[in-house]
Amino acid sequence: MKVGVMASGRGSNFHAILKESHNGNLPNVEIRHLIVNKKSAKAIEVAQEYNIPFTVIESKDKTRKDFEKEVAELFKKENIEIIVLAGFMRILTDHFVNLYKHKIINIHPSLLPAFPGAHAHRDAINSGVKKSGCTVHFVDEGVDSGPIIMQASVDIEEGESEESLSSKILVREHQIFPKTLELLCSNKIEIIGQNVKINPD
Repeated sequence: MKVGVMASGRGSNFHAILKESHNGNLPNVEIRHLIVNKKSAKAIEVAQEYNIPFTVIESKDKTRKDFEKEVAELFKKENIEIIVLAGFMRILTDHFVNLYKHKIINIHPSLLPAFPGAHAHRDAINSGVKKSGCTVHFVDEGVDSGPIIMQASVDIEEGESEESLSSKILVREHQIFPKTLELLCSNKIEIIGQNVKINPD
């Protein structure tokens, strides 16, 4: 399937997906285009390294509607079937989400539904839980509230900092995000209400 990626920052998950693809582990995934909403995004360097076309669509001086119109037009031209949010730091409107219903996936650094939002690592540490992790989920109209596809956990040690927890979780993100994308592009994921069923070969 033809995949478009949206990123705002360093693009480490984008890099992990491209590395797996380059190694032949994502046979049904075709990364067609990267859109960044900041011209300083390091994800651009990742795209250049792997010869992936990219477009900068600055979001800071645009309404969400105008920004998403440009994104939708570009992705339509590229025949994009699946959208991956790889560290894309902007909330999408209901209109855009519904244009690509159950076709947009995101990764969040907590075991959703616990600790949604921008401060997942801090919230997990402050809550006193013994485990955290990451979740790949479909994007819906809420914040980190779409159907959960895959999760991976890590232990929270005594004295854990936000930085150390983030580093541990990032390793797991890089493992499950490419895997989930391949499952989605292989038509092995079925959504039943709010639940996700992964069909075997």
